[in-house]
Amino acid sequence: MSKKIIFIIVFLVIVTFCIYQGFIKKEEPSFSLEKVSRGTILQEVSETGQVKKGEELNLGFNNAGKIEKIYVQEGDEVKEGTSLAELETDSLYIQLEEAGAAKNIVQTQLNKLLAGAAPEEIKIAETVVSNAEISLNNVKQNLEDTKKICQENLDSAYEDAINVLDAAYLEGEKSLNLVDTIFQTYFLPGDQPWVATKENKEKISNALKEVKPYLDAAKTNPEDENINKALAEMANSLVKTQEALAGVRQTVEDPNYRDIVSSADKTSLDNQRTSINTASINITNSQQTISSTKLTNELSINTAQAKVSTAEGELSAAKNELLKITSPPRQEDIDLYRAQITQADAKIQLLEKQIRETILKSPTDGKITKINKRIGEMIQPMLAESILSLIPTSPFEVEVNIYEEEIVKVKSGDPVDISLVAFPDKIFKGKVLSINPAEKLIERVVYYEVTIGFIEEPPEGVKPGMTADIVIKTASRENVLIVPEDAVVEKDGKTIARVFKDGFAKEQEIEIGLRGSNNMIEVVSGLKEGEEVIIK
Repeated sequence: MSKKIIFIIVFLVIVTFCIYQGFIKKEEPSFSLEKVSRGTILQEVSETGQVKKGEELNLGFNNAGKIEKIYVQEGDEVKEGTSLAELETDSLYIQLEEAGAAKNIVQTQLNKLLAGAAPEEIKIAETVVSNAEISLNNVKQNLEDTKKICQENLDSAYEDAINVLDAAYLEGEKSLNLVDTIFQTYFLPGDQPWVATKENKEKISNALKEVKPYLDAAKTNPEDENINKALAEMANSLVKTQEALAGVRQTVEDPNYRDIVSSADKTSLDNQRTSINTASINITNSQQTISSTKLTNELSINTAQAKVSTAEGELSAAKNELLKITSPPRQEDIDLYRAQITQADAKIQLLEKQIRETILKSPTDGKITKINKRIGEMIQPMLAESILSLIPTSPFEVEVNIYEEEIVKVKSGDPVDISLVAFPDKIFKGKVLSINPAEKLIERVVYYEVTIGFIEEPPEGVKPGMTADIVIKTASRENVLIVPEDAVVEKDGKTIARVFKDGFAKEQEIEIGLRGSNNMIEVVSGLKEGEEVIIK
């Protein structure tokens, strides 16, 4: 094989590979998936502190309230866990009762949802549907009857209008005949009265010729448009006729003809002018009658149609309610109620915790050195108010500075694991004795001083100043839904997780609870166990 052929083969292989990489090979997904699971989530705060000699502790309540009892006096020796003082709890117990009642309501709604509707409820809902159907049929029939009556009323108004048009046209013909008779009987050809009377006669004749096609159209095809045009044209024709009759009446009073034209013909002219005026009024009345009939019909039909729309809405609502109570419960409805129950439990637990914290207990064995408050005084924790002071019996404590973002998680009584550098093979049990409410600036960063006591006797050889690594266990949740922190993002003020299902990603709003120290987050609502979420 020649070098040229080998070169061509190598070139084709390289080109093919590049095409595959650039256009054919699918890009590997840049994310991983994690299933929503149940587990225990722990929240811990870790820091490094120093061992020190036991010092006086200033003890106070975590919550606001009114002091109801003080159980000790200055100088009393107390054991760990001894009740020292107590706040009023009436309002907390009321809130606890309300929270319990709210949970019971949601639980009842969930139980009802899961159990389904009772037979009598279904029967009632079916009756409501049946009644709604009957009501709809009735109002539909009423609509049809209303339309029929409205059409009959309009037809009657049109029919009356045709009669009025005929009568008006007849009066126009009478006017023409009367003027023609007077013209032929009395006036001499050529003079001015003869010319004027002739012009008025032609004016009446032309008016009748102009309106005749409209009248014929209205009678042949009595539609709305034809009749309305005929009425309008007839009104104009009568105006012209009235003007012509007035002209003739004035002419017969000409000095040359005043005594020639008979009083009877003059009276006939006056009477005919009255008849034309009456015909004009009748035409106007017919127009108004048709217009008012249309308006009345429109109002009646709209009212009847509105009743139909209302009845259709009521029937739709009744059918939806029947479908709702006879259909199996939707999973999203079940999840919603369960999430509400979880929230209610969390509120109950919070209130129970607040009630427990209304009793100030000694964090360690010691001696009461000072009582700073009296029964009945109000306590505000944000003012760093000390209720009493105590000197621990234990010779050693651990003092540690906790960063401001972490201190909100820590409370008195939290358990602590203590590791001493000098004793690397043992972890000592302790707990938080007190939290100094005054901030401490360290390199322009805000910290708070926390005092930790040994629950068990520290080993011989412990010295003040020794380094201690502490882990404060601030909170925990068992058997809760958890996901990695990387699965949760904040978007437009909402907490979002991206659920991966059937090859597609969908953003789902969720509610989170405890954030664990192991990069896991508790999910209160919005996700179900077993769903897969996208990890960035």
